[in-house]
Amino acid sequence: SAGQVKLLGISSAECLARVAQRKKHFGRIRAIIDAQRNEVYSAVYEIGAKEIRELKSLCISSIGEIQASLQPGETIVGPEVKRWFDEGAQLFPEAAMLGEIAASLSNFVPGEKLEPIYLRESSFVKAPPPRVVV
Repeated sequence: SAGQVKLLGISSAECLARVAQRKKHFGRIRAIIDAQRNEVYSAVYEIGAKEIRELKSLCISSIGEIQASLQPGETIVGPEVKRWFDEGAQLFPEAAMLGEIAASLSNFVPGEKLEPIYLRESSFVKAPPPRVVV
């Protein structure tokens, strides 16, 4: 039954790091994904032919913060990277790669126990009641 399905959360940044590895982008790699509000989700990895090590976990940064913290030789990858960095490598999270990552893991949990990761406090304004038109 659907209630017995086990799930696994995999970040898009981790998926991008694996795609970068497959496409032979080695060394220090920064994955960025548009977070709206003139910010990006960013994570930094050290990628070798056989291993990936997370150097900086997923966070929200402004483009200015990314530019200020770039290190020599660092490659920036992501779906919209060219919007901000001409020298970046445009890569996308791939469904097949998500499947490969999931197949290599065993820490699946029941759906009700899966927790989202919020990097920014959610804020919303309740809509006013609908107007009555006569």
